[in-house]
Amino acid sequence: MKKTETTSRFSFIAKTGMVAVAAAGLFVGSACSKGNNENKPANSDADNNAAVAEAPQKAPEAQPDLGNGKLKLYIPGAYMSETLVPNFEKQFKVKVIVEYFDSNEMMYAKVQAGDKYDVLVPSDYMIERLLKQKMLQPIDKSVITNMSELSDSVKNLSFDPDNTYSIPYFWGNVGIVYNKTKVDAATVESQGYNIFQNTDYAGKIYWYDSERDSFMVALKQLGFSMNTENRDEINQAYEWLLKMNDTMKPAYVTDEVIDNMSSGLKDLAIVYSGDAATILNENKNMGYFAPNEGTNVWYDAMVIPANAENPKLANIFINYVISYEAALGNTEAVGYTSPNSKAYAEMTKEGGNYEDNAAYKPRSGNPKDEIFHDNDVIRKMISELWIKVKAHKE
Repeated sequence: MKKTETTSRFSFIAKTGMVAVAAAGLFVGSACSKGNNENKPANSDADNNAAVAEAPQKAPEAQPDLGNGKLKLYIPGAYMSETLVPNFEKQFKVKVIVEYFDSNEMMYAKVQAGDKYDVLVPSDYMIERLLKQKMLQPIDKSVITNMSELSDSVKNLSFDPDNTYSIPYFWGNVGIVYNKTKVDAATVESQGYNIFQNTDYAGKIYWYDSERDSFMVALKQLGFSMNTENRDEINQAYEWLLKMNDTMKPAYVTDEVIDNMSSGLKDLAIVYSGDAATILNENKNMGYFAPNEGTNVWYDAMVIPANAENPKLANIFINYVISYEAALGNTEAVGYTSPNSKAYAEMTKEGGNYEDNAAYKPRSGNPKDEIFHDNDVIRKMISELWIKVKAHKE
């Protein structure tokens, strides 16, 4: 299975602590691209057809209890199958307006400014922030009849016990992708994150340009919590990252790590599990390992803003997304781990897309694994330190 777009999940996690400045694209239904008409004759059939296609479409007649029959969805780009929205529109005879965001912080800024959406898909720590500021409304569990289809691993999490306000969308962790022809699995497993200070691999590593997960790696290797507020521990992690930067000659990357590691351009990389799953499927020489010292286990979930104009339809949409067929199509297209237990089983069974793919199967039960919590003071501190790490010269 190959993803149609190699866009990492954390394209939409702020990588340097700054809100993305690119405006989100607004689409009705599924995303589409416009062809180049420069060489077509005037008044051609193609032009006429394009004009018809681009003409404003009348909204479907609203069904009872579905409000105005419109749903506004705000979701990270390249994070759903091409059929998810069209199939929902067809089944419920409604219209979905999809807007994409580049980072959790970009999404937060728009919602805080009063922009109205019916469903958001933020990350765990951002859900925590939205709850603190009373910006979400409870899920209507009488509508969410597919809740029983979800894996226990994605329910009742610390940021939202009992799933009162959120329903999981995708989940995963962070780990090491390594070239099995260049790096022995036993070496990766014994050294853990310290392999990124092993000068045998200097100049042969990709480092994901995320301040949060960079400090997570260093803090975990040093035996600390990735949510620590202890400044001495954070400074020790800073020193660990400085040593990595100065001795290992890392290439700092984001989305390009997927294609680059699939092509075997370097030996080691810090990668999100969903992206790693794609890499492993593309290149059978690649392996994946989440160190025993612990890692970030992340969850992206669907929530309903307090100012949503159509919460009834929002709940119906959320219930649809976690249904088996919709969840299966979504995980097949995107490559991230499905919260639907049956879809997960289908993907990992003998002959399934991810039968032997370690990255698609995030572990659970390691007491050293953690979820990021929202802490603005610490976030600003590590953001400043991360800039210093990348700018540092011996």
